[in-house]
Amino acid sequence: MVQVKIGDKFVGDGYPTYIVGEIGINHNGDLGIARRLIDVASVAEADAVKFQKRTVEVVYTADELAKPRENPFGATNGDLKRGLEFGRDAYQHIDRYCREKKVAWFASCWDEASVDFMEQFNPPAYKIASASLTDDHLLRHHRATKRPMIVSVGMSTLAQVDHAVEVLGTNDLILLHTTSAYPAKIADLNLRMIPVLRERYGVPVGYSGHEVGLATSYAAVALGAAMVERHITLDRAMWGSDQAASVEPQGLMKLVRDTRTIESSLGDGVKKVTDDEIPIMKKLRRVG
Repeated sequence: MVQVKIGDKFVGDGYPTYIVGEIGINHNGDLGIARRLIDVASVAEADAVKFQKRTVEVVYTADELAKPRENPFGATNGDLKRGLEFGRDAYQHIDRYCREKKVAWFASCWDEASVDFMEQFNPPAYKIASASLTDDHLLRHHRATKRPMIVSVGMSTLAQVDHAVEVLGTNDLILLHTTSAYPAKIADLNLRMIPVLRERYGVPVGYSGHEVGLATSYAAVALGAAMVERHITLDRAMWGSDQAASVEPQGLMKLVRDTRTIESSLGDGVKKVTDDEIPIMKKLRRVG
């Protein structure tokens, strides 16, 4: 199995699970909240945080932007979408702050101009959202940067994933199994797809979770997930569409801590008598 290097860390077999706290739009357009979420990831010792970047007028139609929608920024959906977007000054601040906190950061870019915008920050990788999996032009535009690609495969058939992998190639590619519902139903998670995707494509496969709770993320790690991504929030009761499907600060700390415990417990799959078992064996076993 190949490994993929993101910044100074490797992702794949034989390496610790790479843990990403997705800030996404949970900052609610507030740089102060974004800083606090970066702090949360740093204290929890997550490997990275992830944002989302859109050129609003490209990603959404004029009709969609004009739809009435009461929100903190105005009365239309467009007011909301524009209010949630950070510009150059904010991302320059985020870049400096993440370096200070020693947390890697990158983004899901939903259009070509957003990729071009993010290039100024020299990101260690790019994330392709499940919604963009079938956008060949956007995939190729990402790939032209020659940076590692992390691709979520939710809301997609295997044939669509096959095609995306064909477009991108398997070099420096990580796939994330996910179920694109917010929050996702536990019965819909189908975590057994993680080893299926590993076998089918020969690349590191991780898990992006949108469900409530952490047990299923632990199960993903036990099934071989090379990366785990969870949305993070200061408080699941905060305003915002993704907050309820997110993990609070204590939850992210538990996720990192317990993932490291699971990794340590999995071992190498070779049956042997441990040093600590030998005196117990000598004491209790009647027949050698």
